[in-house]
Amino acid sequence: MRLDALIPEAAGGACAALEIGGLASDSRKAQAGSLFFAVPGTHADGLDFAQDAVARGAVAVVAARAPEKSVGAPVIVVSDVREAVAQAAARFFGVQPATIAAVTGTSGKTSVAAFLRQIWLSCGRPAASLGTIGLVAPSGDVYGSLTTPDSITLHETLARIAGEGVTHLAMEASSHGLDQRRLDGVRLAAGAFTNLSRDHLDYHATLDDYLAAKLRLFDTLLQPGQPAVVDADSDVAGRVLAACRARGLRFLSVGRAGEAIRLLDRTPDGLATRLSLACEGRVHRVLLPLAGEFQTSNALVAAGLAMATGESADAVFEALEHLTGAPGRIELIGRRNGGAAFVDYAHKPGALETAIAALRPFARGKLIVVFGCGGDRDRGKRPIMGEIAARLADVAIVTDDNPRSEDPSAIRAAILHGAHTHVSADVREIGDRAAAIAAGVALLGEGDVLLVAGKGHETGQIIGSKTIPFSDHDAVRAALEDAKP
Repeated sequence: MRLDALIPEAAGGACAALEIGGLASDSRKAQAGSLFFAVPGTHADGLDFAQDAVARGAVAVVAARAPEKSVGAPVIVVSDVREAVAQAAARFFGVQPATIAAVTGTSGKTSVAAFLRQIWLSCGRPAASLGTIGLVAPSGDVYGSLTTPDSITLHETLARIAGEGVTHLAMEASSHGLDQRRLDGVRLAAGAFTNLSRDHLDYHATLDDYLAAKLRLFDTLLQPGQPAVVDADSDVAGRVLAACRARGLRFLSVGRAGEAIRLLDRTPDGLATRLSLACEGRVHRVLLPLAGEFQTSNALVAAGLAMATGESADAVFEALEHLTGAPGRIELIGRRNGGAAFVDYAHKPGALETAIAALRPFARGKLIVVFGCGGDRDRGKRPIMGEIAARLADVAIVTDDNPRSEDPSAIRAAILHGAHTHVSADVREIGDRAAAIAAGVALLGEGDVLLVAGKGHETGQIIGSKTIPFSDHDAVRAALEDAKP
């Protein structure tokens, strides 16, 4: 493809007719005939690697400024390199699934994407989902893992799955991905918003900045007249609605305060939930095979997206009765002595509080929580999560999550500082995560519930610069097996 077809700023220039055979934003991935995007970063400027990219075969460079000295190839200056690479990737790979829906919010993105994929499949659509747990194909096979991949990888993936026959894609839209323009160029059919709580404040300066990044899905990427589905029970639903109105979007609200799908009643039924829903002038009764109010909210957002993209209410509500939860989201792993052990991905204050609240009705005895906090991330949430666990659980075992480059004991100390505001709480510290999980399993008795929170579907633990194999699922199963008489 010609350079000027990929980068409009190159039109009329001496290098406009250059043939581009590939795209790269990592100089190590540059090949003969590729176009290199010198993306400015927090710690390094991509322009510093332009010569390396050219040496590997790049025939042109896109940058935010002209280099001080020649890099050995033409340099096209653009105002936003991240947006340029996203739009160029969309043009280069071309094909995308016909119907793409993106969901953003602090919690629930993975579940909504998984539920929407299942609803579409139930309606006969070849559907996939893309996000934290990877690319889930219509067959159920899972590939890779990254909430919002880089633009080149994303558009290459869209073209590949479209070529494989996928017509419908549900994808997560992280605040990082939106802020860094990774979804630019994706031809969206609908978008959704779940909720907002504290997260990623190591990246975003304030909670308002964090919300602004998420609102970019609605005020920039969706086009006027397209549908936006919003959980009306979210504290910031009004601000999302304002952004949708300003953009001229078609707004569909769901939840207790919803208008498109109104939740009239929800009644727990074991690990399922009975729902009464008002939609299109009728009342629908649904047995949702998932526990917890938050899963009801996620299911309704997914239902709203399915209806917004053309599925009938009857078909959608029928599909809700056959949903399965996403891996590592309030996932029952096993039982011991009449107690039950669950794994959940909750790694932020709001998510931890929600997960504990979801499991509390099932705990006739003790509710035990094993959790930690990641290193090199928002430090302010550590005491907050400690306070939440100590206040809401009967036993809180503080352990290591992904300490990364930080001292694990310092992370635990910050969590314990918050936990010890509740002097009567049973708070314990066990640094080794497998040992902490085993201790939680050992406490299980009749009517007790164990929640192992923080890592969910992950299969590695990051300690220093290394990732060692570790799975909460495997650790819980091993502890349950070892605890057998």
